[in-house]
Amino acid sequence: MHGDRRGGLGLLALLYGCAAAMCAAGALWPMHPRTPVVLLTALAAVGALGCATLWHLRDRAPMVLVHAALALLSVLTAVLAWRSVTAVGVVGLGPVLVALGVLAGHVLPPAAARLQVAGGVAVVTAGALAAAPGGFLSSWLAAVVTAAVLTEAQIRQSGTLRHAAGTDPLTGVANRRAWEAEATGLLALASRTGEPLTLAVLDLDGFKAVNDTAGHSAGDALLRSLATQWSAELRRSDLLGRLGGDEFVLCLPGTDAGRCAELLERLQAVSISPWSAGTATARPGEDLDAVLARADAALYREKSARRSGRPTPVD
Repeated sequence: MHGDRRGGLGLLALLYGCAAAMCAAGALWPMHPRTPVVLLTALAAVGALGCATLWHLRDRAPMVLVHAALALLSVLTAVLAWRSVTAVGVVGLGPVLVALGVLAGHVLPPAAARLQVAGGVAVVTAGALAAAPGGFLSSWLAAVVTAAVLTEAQIRQSGTLRHAAGTDPLTGVANRRAWEAEATGLLALASRTGEPLTLAVLDLDGFKAVNDTAGHSAGDALLRSLATQWSAELRRSDLLGRLGGDEFVLCLPGTDAGRCAELLERLQAVSISPWSAGTATARPGEDLDAVLARADAALYREKSARRSGRPTPVD
């Protein structure tokens, strides 16, 4: 899921629960003699079932369930609009449309969120136009515009927050959490396709001396410069991240040990400061931690060999 899956499905379950409670209240205390009590009762049951199901599956639900749940909510709202007996009843469904849009903007990628909202607006508006009462178009238009504007605002806000949460503020590359999440997916894809995938851990040589002699601002500038230089040499599919301090990590899909060595040579050629690297190509059945541990061990051997003047042992 584009956003946090557990949180997104929890909010979707809450929305279904609130809709169920509103339908149940409408069935128990009808506001009009012709209020569709039977329909409201049925919708309350569906909403309660949807709430329980989404909450139960919040940790493992596939993405298709999110799309289906949002689409079903649009259809159920359209049915309720169609069977409304007053204009107030139709307009009162506007907040549901707004909530659907904001939630879609929070949990779905931008294009999918906009598509969900456009479909929801079309379906619910069709239900409203088919309703018996009239005289609500201006108020309904305000609800539609509000839903569209708030959806777009949520999409942009969520995008900003996700970028900030996944980016190292000093260098602009992926932080450790974001890198591990993305690299895990790339490793799983490589395992399915049989393509090679190599990790490389990069550690600056003598970085402490830079901080001690020139100050931390100089050390920060060095890290930013290296991240910029390396990024310019990488493919769009390559993933550069900062593990912390002066240690960076690369995830190179479709890259074996030989091609990784060639890339590291290019990175060394454009670097303004020396660094050491340890690499590991994923083996069948290995998880990310195991590959990363082998790359880190190779880095340790590389640095030890440099200090002793011995050839670097090969894993």
